[in-house]
Parts: sequence; C-alpha cells; structure tokens
Amino acid sequence: MDISVVIPLYNEDESLRELHDWIVRVMEEHHYSYEILFIDDGSKDDSWQVIDELASRNQHVKAIRFRRNYGKSAALHEGFAAASGRVVITMDADMQDSPDEIPGLFKMIVDDRFDLVSGWKQKRYDPLSKTIPTKFFNWATRKMSGINNLHDFNCGLKAYRIEVVKSIEVYGEMHRYIPVIAKWAGFRKIGEKVVEHRARKYGQTKFGLERFINGFLDLLSITFVSRFGKRPMHLFGLLGTIMFFIGFMVAGYLGLSKLYAVYHNLPARLITDRPSFYIALSTMIIGTQLFLAGFLGEMIARNSPDRNRYLIESKIHL
Repeated sequence: MDISVVIPLYNEDESLRELHDWIVRVMEEHHYSYEILFIDDGSKDDSWQVIDELASRNQHVKAIRFRRNYGKSAALHEGFAAASGRVVITMDADMQDSPDEIPGLFKMIVDDRFDLVSGWKQKRYDPLSKTIPTKFFNWATRKMSGINNLHDFNCGLKAYRIEVVKSIEVYGEMHRYIPVIAKWAGFRKIGEKVVEHRARKYGQTKFGLERFINGFLDLLSITFVSRFGKRPMHLFGLLGTIMFFIGFMVAGYLGLSKLYAVYHNLPARLITDRPSFYIALSTMIIGTQLFLAGFLGEMIARNSPDRNRYLIESKIHL
C-alpha cells in the first residue's frame, strides 16, 4: 500500500464528508493505493455516525473510536499503530489542511528519501493571539532541539516513512514534538514543505492559550529525556557535585578564616552570624539532593525494561 492517511478528530462531523471526498479524489487522480484512518477522540457530536457511513461506502476507510477524549497524541499513537502504508500522512480534520498537498509530500518521502517532512503554513489565517506565540514557540523549539530547518513544528500536515511511526512513541501532548522525537530515535533526514493554510470553514478550534504553557513544559521534558533519559546521573550528579563542592569550599574558607582569627587573637564574627555560611550550607544541601536525584534516576533507568532497547536500522548475515 502506498499511503496511510491518519486523521485524528474531535467533534468534526460537519467537515468529515467533504474531507473524505477530497482525499479520495486526490488518491484516484494519482492512482495511489491507500487507506484513510479516522481516529475519533471521544467526539460528542455525530462524528462517529458520519465515519460509519463513509466506511460503508468506501472499503479504504478504517476507524478507531475512543470511549472518551484522550488528546491528539493518543489518537496519533493509535493511528500510527494501525497504519500499514509505506508513507504515512497526518492531517487535521477541520479542513485547514489541504489534501492537494499529499502528492508533494509523498514524492519527498519516496523520491527525495526524507524520513519525515513537516508542513510549513507560511501564510496563516489565525489571529495574532495565536500566530505570535506560535512563532516564539517554534523559535524556542529550534534552539533547544537543533532542528534548525523547520519553521512550524506543530503543523498537523506531516508525512513519514512507515519505519518512523513504528519506531517512535507519542504520548501526553508530545504530538507537537514528533520531529524532535524522530531525531532522538535516529531519523535525521527531516525536511519541510510550504503548504496551504486554509481558513477554518467549520466549527471552532479545540485548543486554547494553555497549550503554549503546556507546550513549553513538554519541550523541557522531551529535551531532558532525549539527552539524559538513559543516564540521568550525568546531569543531576554533575550539577549536585558542583554545587556541593562550591558550598563546601565556601564553608571551609569561613571555618579556616575563623580559626586564623582566633589563633592570632583577631576580632571575628561567629560563623553562624554570617549570611554566607547559610548560603554555603544551603548550596551543599541542594547539591546533595541533586546528586541523590541523579542516583535514584540512574537506579530506575537501569531497572527499566527499555534500558537496552535500541533502534536498529539493518543487519547483515545475522
């Protein structure tokens, strides 16, 4: 099979028929073998009834329905698990992503041999309250991830080699960082394609401003996990050792200076009357806690069932 189109959705019954017909038209024009996977994330409207109707008249339509709303990452995870096409394309169900972009994305994966291609909605139809935070979010993600050629990490329109989606795990709200997760998994040929951003035709957005706060916290999380997930001692142990050493040196200096003053009968304040003593003591305590956090993290990582799970691209004569 050429293409699996994975479409996560929540309360999008108005747009599904039009989106389905548009995708089918593109597939037939280019003679692709395909499947359309609708992942209903616990919709409360008639989305599932519409999907059932589409599946009854098109054998290429498959669907998964959640009992409640789990979020876009969960929907993508299940869609990736069910996909079987050699190229997997994701898009949103709100008609803001154009199925006409599918051939170009498919070509970049098959002919240009990209592992992942992310859409870039260069011209957007969103309000400033959404576009300005999005620009800052993408800038921060580029700096922290090292993927400097992407302008829109959170674009729902993406294309993947099937090996990519079968090798990564999307959870929580990490759908924003799939390119980062893919790079962490060893898929480094990541490209970008300028795509059309269409004005919303049906319904209203399901995401509020809180997504930017959650997105920043998730970025910190994925950055830490990708760099220190299997070796937390390298971060916490190092920071803890440095802080303890600094605190110990300051405390040692205070103690020696006090002994020097007493030995030479010089006036000197009590060590406990000096603010620097408490700063040094706090630094040593924090350093000890960080070191213990790294030690505990290392023990957990060493006992994890995934501690020796590595992604192998190929083998010869094995």
